[in-house]
Amino acid sequence: MAEPRVPGGDASALDLPCGQAVDVHELHMGMRDYRCACGEEHAVVMDVHPLSRWVPESTVEVLRTAIDTADEFGEFGTTHMLGMVSEEFPESVASLDVSEDGSVGYAMVWMTDFDARRLHAVVVELIVELMEHAVSHATDEDAASEFETQMLDFDVEEFVETYREQRDFEDEFDRAV
Repeated sequence: MAEPRVPGGDASALDLPCGQAVDVHELHMGMRDYRCACGEEHAVVMDVHPLSRWVPESTVEVLRTAIDTADEFGEFGTTHMLGMVSEEFPESVASLDVSEDGSVGYAMVWMTDFDARRLHAVVVELIVELMEHAVSHATDEDAASEFETQMLDFDVEEFVETYREQRDFEDEFDRAV
């Protein structure tokens, strides 16, 4: 259970959107949700988690090919995706840079006000928006029209349900589909 503290006083404490705090040493790379003292579950994401956690590897490759990043991360990945989530839901996402703490096994951690399943849907929705934006700039009108037609039939909730059924989200041995 989180203890009351002075904000910013403990470099290993992540202040959650619900007002609670969690020591990052309580988190491990296999976590998807954290049962909080507030009574809710919060999604847990670390920079080492693959983007294929939410979408197939083939989609990840398309995103990496299409998106140029101008930062130290090299290619589009989880860090960029959680940046998009944070931008869309600034009051619902907490993050902490723990790159100086070699005992945790990751450099960045994010926790959201919503659970892992809802985060999964948010990520897929943002990826679809990103792809729609990219296709809107395409010079091939047939490709843009085809994409729009396919998106009419795409159901985010159904995709998330199916994808989660096909993946092992119970432990740290999650792997690409």
